[in-house]
Amino acid sequence: MKRSIKIIKNRSDIGAGTRGSDLGIDAIEVAAINKGSQYFHNYPHIDVETRNDAVYDPSFHPYAKRIKEVYEQCREVALVVERTLREGFFPLVFSGDHSSAIGTISGIKSVYPDQSLGVIWIDAHADIHSPYTTPSGNLHGMPLAATLGVDNLLCTVNRPDEETKKYWQKLKGVGGHLGKFQAQDLIYFGVRDTEPPEDILINDLEIKNYIVDEVRQLSVKGCIREVMKKLAGCDLIYVSFDVDSMDSELISDGTGTPVPKGFYASEVIELLEGILSSKKVVCFEVVEVNPLLDHQGNKMAEVAFEILEKVTKSIER
Repeated sequence: MKRSIKIIKNRSDIGAGTRGSDLGIDAIEVAAINKGSQYFHNYPHIDVETRNDAVYDPSFHPYAKRIKEVYEQCREVALVVERTLREGFFPLVFSGDHSSAIGTISGIKSVYPDQSLGVIWIDAHADIHSPYTTPSGNLHGMPLAATLGVDNLLCTVNRPDEETKKYWQKLKGVGGHLGKFQAQDLIYFGVRDTEPPEDILINDLEIKNYIVDEVRQLSVKGCIREVMKKLAGCDLIYVSFDVDSMDSELISDGTGTPVPKGFYASEVIELLEGILSSKKVVCFEVVEVNPLLDHQGNKMAEVAFEILEKVTKSIER
């Protein structure tokens, strides 16, 4: 049966260290308009209320910046994703920064509490820090730790205050589920910019990371076959695509934390087409387009839309 898409627009960037990813969704829409595409008129959509004014808030949690507002935002995203799934739609989520994934994954688990979830994370970064290990305090580097329910206390380098600890616990529990999936069901693609606490945790949890060179050596199709075998025991799959997984020097630097030596757009298209064609996939999220940082006009958004336009057919099959 054909899957019916509903677009969720979450213009929040309060989990990032640099402002501007809240404009990424509109930048992608501009790319579509300039291409003469009716893409964003072809699907129903919902706009998620944001809390971007929190950037002016003088209260400061150095190891989890704006954590109260990020918690509230993720709770809001979770409710929207949950409602979208219950209505029978496939949520296509556009978010500013990657902390949003806490809400997206929580929304999925609220609908399917007893089903096992696989997570495919296409990103230059591991995003598995906690307030105890983060070097920046930016929550877009913590969504996987929050949704796995891990603190990585063995690698503690920070001493968060009590309010930070309280909201971190609340953030891990968004949607009423602590530990929303198993580490063995998390697959990385393209992660290449990590810190030692993350490396230790990834090694301890035995999380598979398909680095760029490995994907090219095995072929995209070969990697997809392996991944589907690894996730064969999962009932559902969520796919998250951070545009910084692409090569910042060859594609664009229009993202909050650009990293060179990443994927080509053609590789991402092939990867996503193969994964999204699986009927186990129940949600797809695109994040971290930041037009304010793009030195090539609107290039990152244009590439993101090119990818989106091509892979959407795989969702609808």
